[in-house]
Amino acid sequence: MKRMLLVALAVTLFSCNKNDDNNLDDNAVVVTYPGTPGLAYSLSGSSFDVTYSALRSSLQSNDAISIVAEVDHGENASDLGLSLPNTRLIMFGNPALGTSLMQTNQLAGLDLPQKMLVYQNSSNNVFIAYNSTDYLAARYAIETAPTISQINSALSTIAINVTGNSTFENNSESIEENEGVITFVSQNDFQTTYNNLREGISNNTNLSIIAEVDHQANAQAVNMTLNPTRLIVFSNPAAGTPLMQSSQITGIDLPQKMLVYEDENGVVKVSYTDPEFLAERHTIIGDDELLTTISSALLSLAAGAVN
Repeated sequence: MKRMLLVALAVTLFSCNKNDDNNLDDNAVVVTYPGTPGLAYSLSGSSFDVTYSALRSSLQSNDAISIVAEVDHGENASDLGLSLPNTRLIMFGNPALGTSLMQTNQLAGLDLPQKMLVYQNSSNNVFIAYNSTDYLAARYAIETAPTISQINSALSTIAINVTGNSTFENNSESIEENEGVITFVSQNDFQTTYNNLREGISNNTNLSIIAEVDHQANAQAVNMTLNPTRLIVFSNPAAGTPLMQSSQITGIDLPQKMLVYEDENGVVKVSYTDPEFLAERHTIIGDDELLTTISSALLSLAAGAVN
């Protein structure tokens, strides 16, 4: 994997009144924007709880969308006696739109269903953030997928309606095709590979399965075709929380995910995101030992599935 050299810029805006001495007064509002490449975001005018509830209600009211999972990163941290500001992830899907991305490149299923992160940063700003379609297009070379513009518009509309503010996107120019994706070719058939992976996760007492997504079955439900493609989402808050303590927005890429898929040639593969890529993307510093441990655990799970 080619390493990205990233410096995540935290753009700070001061919005304030000035006193007679031309100094900032006590009512100054500091807004710290996320600098993660490929991230789209919108600043909320409401509290964290109100914003999350409004997002959840908006998704529930859309008949084309199904909520797949909800992850309260902050609560998971608290359960471990660790501290993390309000951070919650919601995963949701619309197979009528998402399937075409995987028809263009099955590997895109690694970043589907869609995810939105609601978080309150150290400046008490509340944001909705999500991976932009430009990010997905760059990482999986799916810019020609027929629904990608529609997905972009839908995600932006959801965020704007909830926050009451515009959406912004950090550029994805630094993201290369397949960057940060580790893939193993399986010696087993599709179902055996998936079963092996699921068993390996289930037998690890440090891991919890959060969701299982059968992209092929979801495609069939909307009268579309897709080769066998399944995603399994699993977590270990003891490992993930320190990464978010270093860079809170890492929560958009957690919990961990692994994709099992059979391509058009009948080759079965297991793919997942390299933790080092997450560290580079989110500017995680000082967690090298933990990242090595996570990498080894993911490698062991994948190897157990394909052999």
